[in-house]
Order: sequence, then structure tokens, then C-alpha cells
Amino acid sequence: MSGLLEIEDLRVTFRTRYGEVTALDSVSLYVEPGETLGVVGESGCGKSITALSVMGLIPHPPGRIAGGAIRLSGEDLAGANPARLRSLRGADVAMIFQEPMTSLNPVFTVGDQIAEAIMLHQKVSADQAFKDAVALLDRVGIPSPDKRARDYPHQLSGGMRQRVMIAMAVSCRPKVLIADEPTTALDVTVQAQIFDLLNEIQRDFGAAIILITHDMGAISEMADRVAVMYAGRVIEQASADDVLDHPQHPYTKGLIDCIPALGKADDDLREIPGVVPPLHLLGAGCAFADRCPHRFDRCDREKSFFGQHGHHAVACHAVEEGRI
Repeated sequence: MSGLLEIEDLRVTFRTRYGEVTALDSVSLYVEPGETLGVVGESGCGKSITALSVMGLIPHPPGRIAGGAIRLSGEDLAGANPARLRSLRGADVAMIFQEPMTSLNPVFTVGDQIAEAIMLHQKVSADQAFKDAVALLDRVGIPSPDKRARDYPHQLSGGMRQRVMIAMAVSCRPKVLIADEPTTALDVTVQAQIFDLLNEIQRDFGAAIILITHDMGAISEMADRVAVMYAGRVIEQASADDVLDHPQHPYTKGLIDCIPALGKADDDLREIPGVVPPLHLLGAGCAFADRCPHRFDRCDREKSFFGQHGHHAVACHAVEEGRI
């Protein structure tokens, strides 16, 4: 494994009323410059915790990085002190958060908030930072950027707020851009515009993008490679084309079967029965076993580990033994 950003055997735990639970269990990912890695899975699978770990934003306590490494250009962020992490956030690695209305400060104008991020990492005056903020708003396609820079978040539409978050995230040209469900609650037309914008920014800045989503349609639009997560573990990795056209893990197949498409009859749409299990109830075996149509005795006894199957890395006993 190699890349601009490398996550190796990352383990994150949280103290809860049930004791210490493992939120991420030996997660390994990487992303190269100019590449988009899609991280996909249902809510509760560990996607956002992975992103917050990279950003150094796991609340401690109750959470902690219990093992593994997060390397950015070779520097281990998992062991970095808070001051070093603050200097890297925004400058080298930035994040577009899931809900801009709760991520933007309601009492400051959007221009001031972008300018603050610029001044934090670049030696420019407040006036120059504000001019740069206006230019960024124009760059991300917000009309009348001079006026909008003086607006407060509540005065903007959902799509505009998301564009403000993107402008803030790319203000210092980070090497890695993490987009956590960047099109949540946006209509389909605006979603397409946001994806086009991210692609354009990636082409211009050469940034690596980690796209976190539960939407396999978004993966097909954006991703070069895909990592599928379930219950805090990565269970399948391959190129986007391989995952979408020839999924190996039963969970991945279930996610793809849930995608509606033109010409697809209603009775062709399937659902994955059940829900992601609570972390404190995970047993010794495969976390997906209760929902899996290919379950057999070994699934209840042993965790599955990655094996290479063609172009895919898959953690599944049924795949390993050729049962599917």
C-alpha cells in the first residue's frame, strides 16, 4: 500500500456505557494525488469516523486512536500533537462537512469565514484575504460573489452553502480533500453541479479526493477506486468499474441491487434485510452474517480477513471458499 495519504490498520475506540467499543477495526486505505477514492456504506459503518480520524477531530475523551497509522506524505498524523494537526488542517488536508448549516458559523458572514481560513494558513492581510474569499466564491459558481460574501449562512440556499464549504475547503489548495456526504439533502440537479465542481477543482488543483457516501450512484459518477465499509471494517476494495460491474462481497452486491435505474422494474429493486448491528453487540464472527444470504457456520465463528480475488480485495468467507 502506498499513496499521498495512507491509513494503515487504523483502530479507533470509544468509551460508552457498555464499555469500550471498537468503532474502526484495522482499517487500511490509501489515495494518490489526483485520484478520487469512494468510501461507501450505510450510516453507522465508520465512514465519517475514518474522516474525523484523518482530520484529528476524534473527540478525546471518549474516543481515541488505539492503533495503526495515518500518514500524509510520509508524516504520521496519528501521533501528531494538536498544534501540528491545526497547522495541517485546511492547509494540507481539508474536509467538506456533511451539513453546511451546522458547520458554518451563523453569526459571521460567509466571506469572513473563508477569509479567516485563508489568514490562518497564509501570510496575507485581512483585506487581501477577503478579496481572495470573493474570488473563491466566484470560482465555485456563486453569482454576485461580492454581495454574497457579505451574506450570512441562513441567507443562502442549501446548494450555495455547500459551495461556500467547498470554497473554504480549497482556499489553501490542500493536498487531500475529504468530502463527507457533500450532496446530502440537495436536489438531483444541484448534486450534479456539486460533483462537476469537485471534478473541476481536482483537475485544477491536483488534489486527492476521498468521497464519503452511502450512494452508489455518486460512486459511479466520481470515484476511481472504491472501498466498501461495514461495521467499522473495510470489506471490499477495487476499482470503481470492478466494484460496480462485478461486486464480490454480498454486502456490496446488496448495495448495488438497491440502486434504481431507468428500465429497472419495481420488482427488480431489492433491499438488504436488517440494519447495521450496534458496535457493542458485535460478536466473534462476521458482522454481516445476520443479513447475509450466504451465511454458513464459519461466518458465526471467525472474522473474515482480506484476500485477493481477481482485481478485488475482499473480506468474506463465502467468497474465499468459492460458495458465491
